[in-house]
Amino acid sequence: MGRFPSALLVLVVAMCCAVAMARVSNHDHHHEGREREKTFLLQDMKRVVRTDAGEMKVARSSKGWISDGPNIHVGFVTMEPNSLFIPQYLDSDLIIFLRRGEARVGSIYRDELIERRMKNGDVYRIPAGSTFYLVNTADSQRLQIICSVEKSDSIGWGTFQSFFIGGGSYPTSVLAGFERSTLSSALNVSESQVTEILTMQTSGPIISLSNSPSDSHQSRVWTQFLEMRHHERVQCLKRSAMHFEQEVTKEEEETIMRKLLNSVFGKEVTGNHVRSSSKKPHSYNLFNREPDFENDYGSSVTLDQSDYSPLKRSGVGLYLVNLKAGSMMAPHLNPTATEYGIVLRGSGRIQIVFPNGTLAMNAEVNEGDVFWIPRYFPFCQIASRNGPFEFFGFTTSSRRNRPQFLVGSNSVLQSMRGPAFAAAFGVSEERLKRIVNAQSESIILPSGSASE
Repeated sequence: MGRFPSALLVLVVAMCCAVAMARVSNHDHHHEGREREKTFLLQDMKRVVRTDAGEMKVARSSKGWISDGPNIHVGFVTMEPNSLFIPQYLDSDLIIFLRRGEARVGSIYRDELIERRMKNGDVYRIPAGSTFYLVNTADSQRLQIICSVEKSDSIGWGTFQSFFIGGGSYPTSVLAGFERSTLSSALNVSESQVTEILTMQTSGPIISLSNSPSDSHQSRVWTQFLEMRHHERVQCLKRSAMHFEQEVTKEEEETIMRKLLNSVFGKEVTGNHVRSSSKKPHSYNLFNREPDFENDYGSSVTLDQSDYSPLKRSGVGLYLVNLKAGSMMAPHLNPTATEYGIVLRGSGRIQIVFPNGTLAMNAEVNEGDVFWIPRYFPFCQIASRNGPFEFFGFTTSSRRNRPQFLVGSNSVLQSMRGPAFAAAFGVSEERLKRIVNAQSESIILPSGSASE
């Protein structure tokens, strides 16, 4: 009888150890699941520009377990009313999607300044190395832009790099890196004049264009710039960005800036003449496009190089999906590209599956969240039952996307019905047929309760 308490004690200790190990195992499993989810949610947000007039943030690519992971970054530009993103160029292609507001975009195309007015839903491409600027033309509305930025591989920084043409002490113009004597000879002006124009700007990359009495001379100059005619704006662009002081005479200023404009833009501007081009870059409005697919449960729109030819040079496509409350984009895969998504409105869940048939991610996403889907990986998007779920994104191919749906009336299950497919599932052909035919909808499916 004396041994019984000891044996009971050993049994209790063993059971406690087993429970503790199970809890540790569950905790580790939960931790691993959360780490996997981080792989597909781009939460590494870096603020690359911030001033009183606006900011730019970039969701940087995940460095997860996939060796050939995302190859583009997703950028977010916010600009206050009447503000300017000063002239610069990037070492990466930029695909702009104007989510909210109105803007004027100026960029250089074949040595010519091209300006475009943009509104909600417009898409516009700015090639790598092309000098450009952005202006929020609205008086009372913030400008919100989402853009795709290819990862830079020119120097190995791991992200894109801005090269500011206009600038002073903040931001620094790329021209400031040259020796003063070099610029003095190149522009045929004195070194003191070169120093003057390269040290005055201090307002940052995004500046206000407000007309309040306390505003800087630079802000007033840019306000006048917006009111000029096109040929006058071409001549004034560099002069305004460089922020000259009044000590420089108008004649000296025009001479210096014409030379600087010619050297930077590679063009000759004389008098009122600006060279024209027969094929100028244009924008495309995604919101005005008819849906590629639409039913009672939602709609989807895609944009590729056949619709908007500038995408061909960047190799990037776009899409926009609207799901009604509780509906689902059927499980599918993209055989041609990796996808990046940004939640524009509402909330939902993203489910991604590993090649071995295990769940890679089942995460709730909300407005502003950024996610990515590797090429070939099966996935689906499910709207919450509280309201619609809208998301927009980019794909790493500008060719027409032909996703393969795994479920629905147009799915692989429907196309491959037969004895061989039934045998693969270990069921009879008749039973497989009943299961497959139970869903009469395709692509965007109703909620579970509606299906029942």
